[in-house]
Amino acid sequence: MIQNPAEPDEVDLRHHGDAEVGGGLADFAVNVRTGMPPPWLAERIRASVADLAGYPDPRPARRAVARRHGRSAGEVLLTAGAAEAFVLLARVLTPRRAVVVHPQFTEPEAALRAAGHPVERVILTKDFTLDPAVVPSDADLVVVGNPTNPTSVLHPAEAVAALAAPGRTVVVDEAFMDCVPGEPESLATRLPAGVVVIRSLTKTWGLAGLRAGYVLADPHLIERLTEAQPLWAVSTPALVAVEACSTPEAVAEAEAWAVELGAERDRLSAELSARGLYVVPGARASFLCLCVPDALGIRALLRQRGYAVRRGDTFPGLGSDWLRIAVRDRSSNDALLNVLGELGI
Repeated sequence: MIQNPAEPDEVDLRHHGDAEVGGGLADFAVNVRTGMPPPWLAERIRASVADLAGYPDPRPARRAVARRHGRSAGEVLLTAGAAEAFVLLARVLTPRRAVVVHPQFTEPEAALRAAGHPVERVILTKDFTLDPAVVPSDADLVVVGNPTNPTSVLHPAEAVAALAAPGRTVVVDEAFMDCVPGEPESLATRLPAGVVVIRSLTKTWGLAGLRAGYVLADPHLIERLTEAQPLWAVSTPALVAVEACSTPEAVAEAEAWAVELGAERDRLSAELSARGLYVVPGARASFLCLCVPDALGIRALLRQRGYAVRRGDTFPGLGSDWLRIAVRDRSSNDALLNVLGELGI
């Protein structure tokens, strides 16, 4: 389904999971891995404070990211998280027909609208799987998530790559790709012509407060984005974190976690499904998307019992019967299941 940009929009694109937490609530609303960063990474970040008198030098971190993905340094731009990357793209690109594939993270659309670009929405149905044919052929900018927030759906690389076309820019938000062992559907190492990949360290390494991410794209676009980015936009501690998390050892550590995450995510999904709830199938990220009658009411009751979950009605394509639940450790997940049981779910 395509939504015209002229249609009225009542969705709060600026609502995110961090608005759901606080006040001692158990956090199942934010998709950032708990218990992070690990001690070795925290120590590296702390040690970087000794270098704060000098201006940030992005070159070592840029080279580290390039090595990780088999790219050249000229294809990498470091950013203050994925959110800055979306803003820079909105400033630099001048699309005639911009299309955002929903449901997905709402910041790309918000950034495009803030920059004055009309945005059309392609709303996925049928378990939220991607069919490239639903995207208008004359769209010259397409934004898609993979795996997608909030649905946790991992699209085949071939389906995402099929969106590429002459004269079109395809922006792929891969902020949760390191939740997938081996990252088989990532386009980061392939980077077809016209494809832009955005990555983030926020989720896996627990660095939301540090703001660390990057863009992979052809060198010409990277140059244009660099010109639009303020000088020294990424701090020295963030650069140190990017470099450290791009080493083979760190990538292997993240993959080991992704394997453990997958097992617990599948268990939690099965438990919720056994209670008659619809959980979007094939979840591959660090969260589950589920349909619950009167989800907003359930969310309010959970808050009364000390649990925060993410409302789904602020994602275009979902509605008031949807929730997103972050996958935590087994004991925390079981505690949430117990509370849901007390609510008759």
